[in-house]
Amino acid sequence: MTQTASNSTAGQYDFLLVATATETREEAEQLAKLAVQGRFAAGAQILGPTVSAFWHLGEFGVGEEWRLSLPTHVSRFSELEQLLRENHSWTKPEISAVPIVAGSADYLDWIRRSVLPEAANGAT
Repeated sequence: MTQTASNSTAGQYDFLLVATATETREEAEQLAKLAVQGRFAAGAQILGPTVSAFWHLGEFGVGEEWRLSLPTHVSRFSELEQLLRENHSWTKPEISAVPIVAGSADYLDWIRRSVLPEAANGAT
């Protein structure tokens, strides 16, 4: 089943919310700018600082992070992941994605038109 902007509860994997975290707000803003200007993500929400508890290099830690949420089309995930990896200060950053299983038709259409410019021209 394919999710379309006209049927907001159809297919479950056409749209994703991609998440990552950074150590600073400035880095989060830079990654957001690269992702959105490059049309890998339709937009970006930066939340923080948040407190995280984690295991790293065999040790327990607690620290502050800035979270990014990046809506995109599934076809753009690999490119977005590569962009985040290449521009992130961490060697192995968190990059995760969850499917948007339902959304308003206007929102899903906005994501599609933002990251798939050919969709804005009626070419999809």
